[in-house]
Formats: sequence, structure tokens, C-alpha cells
Amino acid sequence: MARAISISLSKFTTTVNAAVKAAVEKHPKFKLEPATGLAISYLIRGIPVPEAIAANVTVRETQAFATELATHIGKDMPNLIEHGRAEGALLSHGGYLIVGIPAPIDILLEK
Repeated sequence: MARAISISLSKFTTTVNAAVKAAVEKHPKFKLEPATGLAISYLIRGIPVPEAIAANVTVRETQAFATELATHIGKDMPNLIEHGRAEGALLSHGGYLIVGIPAPIDILLEK
């Protein structure tokens, strides 16, 4: 079993906000504000997409945006990217859309 590693929640938040800013420049339909919260689950670490944006983008555009986020996050925090591949993840459930990265196994978030 892999040994758990810990990461700084503030560094992760800073990294995500920088990734969002860079991704929005390449994908202008996703005019997201800096993250004020992160969705943490067993499946994905990500940010919610506001309904007004989600209603006007395709799945392909959303996947491209998520992969852009993952690429930037992977450059700053490579231990969060599984198997060295920066691949974006989407989670849609209950009317909410989350974009981000697959949840790495054995990661502990610290304040």
C-alpha cells in the first residue's frame, strides 16, 4: 500500500486559483471567480461550475477546461497527479457540475 502524503490546503487553494486563472484565459466561456471552496470527495478534488456557465458549455469544452486545470495543478503539485498524467475530471450529480482532478489516494490535507 502506498504511504500517505500530506499537502498544504492553503498551497492547494493557491495552486487551484492560479490554474483557474490560466485555464479561463484559454477557455473564456468559463469565467470562474477564484475558488472560495473546494469539493473534496472520494472521486474528485475540484471546484463547482456556476449554473449560468454550465448551461452554456458542451461536455467537450468542460473536459478541456478540466484538463487545463489538471495540467496547471500538476506542474505546481505533481504529487497530486496520478501516474504522471494530468487528466481533468468531471462530476455531475444532483444538478451540480464539479471540474477538477481525480482524487489522489492517500492524500491528507493540512491547514
